[in-house]
Amino acid sequence: MTAHDTLFDIEDERDKPNEPRAVRATRTPGGLFADVVFDRPLDHAYTYAVPAELVAKIGVGKRVEVPFGKGGKATAGFCVRVTDDEPTSGYEIKTVTRVLDDDAIVDEHLMKLTRWMADYYLCGWGQVLHAVVPAGVRDNAGTRMASFVEPVPRESLPNPLPTVTPQQKAALDKLKKENRPLEILQLARLAKCTAGVVSGLIKKGLVRKFSERIETEASGAHESAESENAQGTDEARKEIELNADQLRVWKPIGEALAAGGYHPFLLHGVTGSGKTEVYLRAIEEVVKQGKEVVVLVPEISLTPQTISRFQGRCGNLAVMHSHLTDAERGGYWRRIATGHIHVVVGARSAVFAPTRKLGLIIIDEEHENSFKQESTPRYHARDVAVMRARLEGIPILMGSATPSLESWANAEKGNYTVLSMPNRVASRPMPAVKVVDLRHEPKAPGKPGAIGPTLEAAMRQTLKDKGQIILLLNRRGFSTHVHCEACGYVAQCANCDLAMTFHRTKNSLMCHYCGFETAPFQKCPTCAQPSMRYQGLGTEKLQVEIEEKFPGSVCQRMDSDTMSKPGSHQRVLDAFRDGLIQILVGTQMIAKGLDFPNVTLVGVVNADVGLHLPDFRSAERTFQLLAQVAGRAGRGTRGGQVLVQTFTPEHPCITLASHHNYNEFAKMELVHRKLHKYPPYERMARMIVRSEKEEAAAAFADVLATAFKEAIRRAMSTGRPSPEAPVRLLGPAECPVFRLNNFYRFHFQLQSDSSAVLHEVLRNVLALAKPPHGVEFQVDIDPYSML
Repeated sequence: MTAHDTLFDIEDERDKPNEPRAVRATRTPGGLFADVVFDRPLDHAYTYAVPAELVAKIGVGKRVEVPFGKGGKATAGFCVRVTDDEPTSGYEIKTVTRVLDDDAIVDEHLMKLTRWMADYYLCGWGQVLHAVVPAGVRDNAGTRMASFVEPVPRESLPNPLPTVTPQQKAALDKLKKENRPLEILQLARLAKCTAGVVSGLIKKGLVRKFSERIETEASGAHESAESENAQGTDEARKEIELNADQLRVWKPIGEALAAGGYHPFLLHGVTGSGKTEVYLRAIEEVVKQGKEVVVLVPEISLTPQTISRFQGRCGNLAVMHSHLTDAERGGYWRRIATGHIHVVVGARSAVFAPTRKLGLIIIDEEHENSFKQESTPRYHARDVAVMRARLEGIPILMGSATPSLESWANAEKGNYTVLSMPNRVASRPMPAVKVVDLRHEPKAPGKPGAIGPTLEAAMRQTLKDKGQIILLLNRRGFSTHVHCEACGYVAQCANCDLAMTFHRTKNSLMCHYCGFETAPFQKCPTCAQPSMRYQGLGTEKLQVEIEEKFPGSVCQRMDSDTMSKPGSHQRVLDAFRDGLIQILVGTQMIAKGLDFPNVTLVGVVNADVGLHLPDFRSAERTFQLLAQVAGRAGRGTRGGQVLVQTFTPEHPCITLASHHNYNEFAKMELVHRKLHKYPPYERMARMIVRSEKEEAAAAFADVLATAFKEAIRRAMSTGRPSPEAPVRLLGPAECPVFRLNNFYRFHFQLQSDSSAVLHEVLRNVLALAKPPHGVEFQVDIDPYSML
């Protein structure tokens, strides 16, 4: 997938409104008609008549309730078009029952963006809109209907004026003095009277009563958070003088912000080069122009340290993360839509923030896999952000020390402007990296462990010098492999073809995919022998080993098991910053975004984790993870070093990561991708067929295989000059993880040098694909998970 071309190849042929489909029912001729889409995998809208009483309320971007299906069940959908053109299909149409929103919750920019997403990712427009608008907005979470009163205008007062009691006069005077609408109970409290006194004023025609939806106190709590954000810290408010690299990259960014228009930039800066300060300068400039900024960061980077860098320099700041309640998320959405928020910082869904006048999109760590959504719609936030920037005519700034190869290829083709920052701030050197070959590492006396003698000696010296240590192991749990020595039984999930992981803290075996748990085995469930072995290494076991070897040092673990509660990140990182923790152990969540000057040693316990997976991106991901975690060392004046333990030290991604040589890695890996016709040189799609019955899934996969071959044959007959098939088809085959969450899975992999042709073939097949009961299929455009 090449992001720029991917986003625009099919734009011309698909950037049209959905063709409405009329449905049978009775109606009154004439009037308005609304096209409505639903949270269903449908490629068309349905047309409904708008009754006279709803004509003033209907509008594009609002939700409506309509009868849907044969039974006419009341169903909510999004209105995507309003027209007075009567459908000519000959069908009678049903009528809109209710308009659910007072104001449009999706503006014209998001309507265009979501329409493109539905076309490109081959899902229903209604499914995209349902996913884009948070549940807290759809359900009005954090709001309530309130009754307000305001004085009746002089020209509308009753004549003659009615007589009022002293209490009513005092209440009316108080309302006029406030010069704003007040809730009935609020006015009664201020005027020191009862609600009945206010009701009397309403009956006499002296005040007008109306209802309005308002924020509850709970969802309004972020007002105080925004106030705190505006204050920020002294460090955040302090403006840093840009160095030579920062000034060089800032010049074209500043010019683009002044000129306006679509300008995609790829900011390639080594770890510690000061990319964040460039982001902040750009944000300040946009906010000065009265516009808003959306900043996308990986979920694992939404740490208090990251957020504090934006505080105090960005106006009102909204932080969108997974721990928000529906009420909080809905409250932020409404405040963004009304212009109370200047900067939105969040994970992938923040790309849909309903800004009024968007001026810039920033994507930090643009290479991160977590920007890819793995459920419908299966979008990539980076690619959606690029399309949004193009549709709204604004600059977009994508930054990374290890850019994705898709973005790098775009830059090489001239689709993106590369801005390079090859040096760390204050001319600090990149940390020295030593690769430790575990095949030849001398055996330490006593029980073998995960920390080899070389790494252990470096850790002892670092602690002696009062430095701090970060250790990366991208595996959770205590024992990752549980098997019987007598018969060879391996503990597998009851729902998936995946090995169970033993978690000693919970004393349970867990599946990290579906969450299945069971008690640990005392005897083998197959041969009943007491010969179960708990092997393999996770962060939990690593922490135990560290505490045994370094009893005088405080070690803290950071992974999804220990960081599940709100505020847990902040507590651990604050303690680490204050020197209360000497050794920080964790998964990939500690590899990015952390900036602690006293970290003088970073250790990679096993660099081979993830390297040998059946996925063409495994080498790229390993390089990125190693380069990113290595960048946590040497950020202060004391310098730092990195030790990488591996059984494959000669692998190019490990050797090049140890030399901080991204350019050479990208050059080498792109040659490999081109040779094997992988993205970014060819487009890819993956289709998964799944069922709880293996035979049913296999049978439908065979049906799809025939349909794909016919669709490809038809595409070849359209006069392509090349004799090669326009789309290469692999499969059907069993997925690498065949059974997942009790579903048996077969998959197809499709590749083509043309996005338009690939989509044409997929659409032709999807139009005919009618799976039997109990069989499902999923389409993933530009897949990131191949398992």
